[in-house]
Amino acid sequence: MTGPVRWVRLNFADPKIVRHLLADEGEVVVDEVRHHWVVYIIPALECIGALLLLGAMLNLPVNAAWVPFIAALVLFAHAGSRALIEHMDRFVITNMRVFRVSGVLTKKIATTPIMRILDITVDKPFVGRILGYGHFIFESAAQEQGLRDIKFVGKPDQRDLTIQRLLQRSGLRATAKEDEGDGSSSTNIKAPAGARPRANHPRRPGPPTARRFPR
Repeated sequence: MTGPVRWVRLNFADPKIVRHLLADEGEVVVDEVRHHWVVYIIPALECIGALLLLGAMLNLPVNAAWVPFIAALVLFAHAGSRALIEHMDRFVITNMRVFRVSGVLTKKIATTPIMRILDITVDKPFVGRILGYGHFIFESAAQEQGLRDIKFVGKPDQRDLTIQRLLQRSGLRATAKEDEGDGSSSTNIKAPAGARPRANHPRRPGPPTARRFPR
């Protein structure tokens, strides 16, 4: 039994984040963000409703017991699929980029380099402040679909600081590379010690020199 369960887990319940990393370029995962546990409340309620239907089925006659039984199976299937979709939806922060992997039977990957992120809005509703989750709204240069809204992020303040640090480091490296590539440098020439400071105004012109005309 362990073999089939492990096969299902590896093929349908594991997003395999490592496969999407540029290992030969030195890319490493800084943070892998799963959805907050609050997204599993509705699937859990559906499972409770399915259990109640199964309990009610025991008190019904045989010719009518199939109705709550089918309804319970539908609720179990819907709850399991919804929970699996939320589980497979991952937002990954690396030292080079951010990307999002989602989907169970079909895969969708949205990615953007860390330097193309222009602005991040952290939306923390009242319930989110109590339970510890928030929503990210990314403004990027390319406006990639699937990366603009990241909802139900746990510990949003810490994740926001992580992205801001990566942006700052990337910006400093980019500025240093631009300065090195430009080759321009400003040199301040200091006057020798004891020299009188030069006036800012132009030197007063002397009297005009008399011209000699030939006689």
